Amino acid sequence: MVKSTHSKDEVLEILSVIPDPEIPVVSIREMGMLRDVLITDEGYEVILTPTYTGCPAMGIIEQDIKMTLDSKHVFPVKVKLVFDPAWTTDWMSSVAKRKLREYGIAPPVHSSCNLGVFEYNIIQCPQCNSSDTVLLSRFGSTACKSLYKCNSCKEPFEYFKCH
Repeated sequence: MVKSTHSKDEVLEILSVIPDPEIPVVSIREMGMLRDVLITDEGYEVILTPTYTGCPAMGIIEQDIKMTLDSKHVFPVKVKLVFDPAWTTDWMSSVAKRKLREYGIAPPVHSSCNLGVFEYNIIQCPQCNSSDTVLLSRFGSTACKSLYKCNSCKEPFEYFKCH
């Protein structure tokens, strides 16, 4: 098989459209999961770091990467999962955090992450921006989110946990 000749920047740009399957308003690049693209003698190697070890979306993301690159005639492609260093919410772009809030998910609060404490009652509601919120459950619809309720607008919402 003859390999294609795309630059690293071209491949990264193509991959920028792939959404996180669990939060479709943000891309894997905006989330900081897309770590690098290496061009080798064998083709292209896409380096990914999952948000959580055992993240159930990684199979879908790998399939989306291969299908997307194939549709743009980028081949051959290998996807490599890298767990060290572990993914951190520090890798999320400011665009991702803005999109999370607009989607109704409170983005991570890094000041509390740095203290090494779980955030109680300091998470702003993404609907009304109130800080009068209460933790309902440490686990939301996915392992990376927790469930809160706003006492001001009475709406439940998810918070993307920092780590």
